[in-house]
Amino acid sequence: MEELLRPSSFNWQVLAGKLSDISVTFGTKLLAAIVVFLIGRWIVRRINRLITAIMQKRGIEPSLFSFLKSLVGITLNFILIIIIISILGIETSSFIALFASAGVAIGMALSGTLQNFAGGVMILLFKPFKIGDFIEAQGQSGTVQEIQIFNTILTTGDNKTIIIPNGGLSTSTMINYSKAATRRVDWTFAVAYGEDYDKAKAVIGKLVQEDARVLKDPACFIALNSLEASAVTIVVRAWVKAADYGDLFFDMNEKVYKAFAAEKILRSPLPHMEVRLQQN
Repeated sequence: MEELLRPSSFNWQVLAGKLSDISVTFGTKLLAAIVVFLIGRWIVRRINRLITAIMQKRGIEPSLFSFLKSLVGITLNFILIIIIISILGIETSSFIALFASAGVAIGMALSGTLQNFAGGVMILLFKPFKIGDFIEAQGQSGTVQEIQIFNTILTTGDNKTIIIPNGGLSTSTMINYSKAATRRVDWTFAVAYGEDYDKAKAVIGKLVQEDARVLKDPACFIALNSLEASAVTIVVRAWVKAADYGDLFFDMNEKVYKAFAAEKILRSPLPHMEVRLQQN
């Protein structure tokens, strides 16, 4: 037993040989890992440049552009690190399982935030609206001031700021009033029973034709709409540029009101009831 514990009994040559083999093996793996790292970094940079060129060519929004560029870079570098660890002989399954578990936990904790993030990506990619458009969604309406990754910011006509999460905005019904170049303006004017319908129609038609904001094609449509309890309603439909919609709508209401008064056409009479008493 004492002889086994003596230093002279220990085979230093065997140990030195094993250490030499280990050094050569690890050195070879380390050298291969360094080479793969340098080549991988070059490939990552090339892919980043290619993706950057594609996104710039397609006119991706700046906020989405920077995020996607960072996301691609992080993903490619993560894959490169896993490859290098594998070359060095380290078990990679535990690392992948750890990252997967962490991803699931983070995803469950931030489910609402991730939904808004996904909605923001969809909005920035497919562009159902852009900055400056007037939209209506989630019971709110206003002009789009900013499209962020998680939220969209609107400004109302009375200068209120509305922040709408992108998750619901991307999955619910949304009306974009600025998408098309033209819009149809609809008016309904009421005149009293017994008034000259043709005269009222002619007055309205003249006002619409004289307004330069009204487009000639498609032609303006004027017709008797309905017979109400106390009035006859006339419907008017005209096409205008989207930017002129609001101003023309209110201006025409005022012009028709003044024209009816000047022509002595009774407009929008109050409801009335006729009562007859009969004596026996």
